[in-house]
Formats: sequence, structure tokens, C-alpha cells
Amino acid sequence: MTRTIFHIRHGQTDWNLAGRLQGSQDIPLNATGRAQADANGVALARAFATEGLDPAGFAFVASPLGRTRETMRRVRAGLGLDPEAFEVVHDLREVSFGAYEGKTYDDIAREAPADYDEIVRDKWRFLPPEGESYVMLADRLAGWLATTTGDLVIVSHGGCFRALRSVIEGLDDPELAHLLVPQDRIFVWRDRHGSWL
Repeated sequence: MTRTIFHIRHGQTDWNLAGRLQGSQDIPLNATGRAQADANGVALARAFATEGLDPAGFAFVASPLGRTRETMRRVRAGLGLDPEAFEVVHDLREVSFGAYEGKTYDDIAREAPADYDEIVRDKWRFLPPEGESYVMLADRLAGWLATTTGDLVIVSHGGCFRALRSVIEGLDDPELAHLLVPQDRIFVWRDRHGSWL
């Protein structure tokens, strides 16, 4: 039996647009982000219909941050489901950028050039002051995923998606930290094999 997991990144925020590191900061969706979330709901409904999937067979889970919860509500509305009937999972919160949340990479390069050089050299293992590395995030998500069974629809973050690719696909690739994660696309894993819808 194939396990199916859909992943949707939250819609755009003003900090995304400005290139600011959000992490645990609760930055709301902007108008573009709300439209992206609505469109992803329509796209997921189309995928379910095309593949003959029953939404009732999926657990819907989201990060606790407002931008992910609003995205999930809009996605579920697009499926014709109760927008509020999903589980909030604390472990799906974004990777913590610690003291660098709210800053751009240009800010870090100017204010902390040694840390910026380390990010360029090995972003996957870089540990921000008061934050966490992608290695730590992947460990957190692997622990959570091991407690789950069955099919899932996940709404989380760009960092979480990168780490989930490492965990689910068994990829030992530090370059995943640089993977671009669109906010207007849906990714699906069928067991360990992933692709964009």
C-alpha cells in the first residue's frame, strides 16, 4: 500500500517579498499569499478528483504559525471541507533563525560576515545564534513523521519542506538547504518518490 503525502508551503508574506528570514515570527499572508492559498486549494481538489482520492482518508496537519493555518483553512475551503477541521502540529513550525529572524542575508553579510561565510559554505549545518540548523530541523521532523500513519496533507514552510525531502526521500544532500520552494505549487510523495503537481 502506497502512502501519499501532499505538501503545501504557506502563501506569500510581506517578509517573503522582502527576503527577510521569518522562522518563528508570526507574519501574516499578504494578498498574493491569500490568492496562492486559494489556488492551491483548487489545485488539490482537482488532483483528488483526478486520482479518485477521498479527502476523508487524509489527515490534514499544519504548522502552528498564522500564515500556515490561514493557508490550510483556504486549502480546505477549496476542497469543500470545514476550514477549521485540521490538526495543528507544533513540530511543523519553521526552522528557527534565532537572532537573525527579521534580517535578510545581505544584513547578515554586513553585520556578521563570519556567519554569512559559514552559511554560504554549509547552510545545512549552520547554527544561527539562538536558533537551529537544518540538521536539527530534519531530526525534529523525522521524530514527528515516525509517529504518523496513513495519508497526509501538510501545510508548513519552505525550511520544513527541504528537511522533509531529506527525511522522506533519504537524501543526504546539504544542497537541499538552497532548494527554492514555490508558494503556488503542491508537492506529493508516494512513499519515498516525490514530484510537483
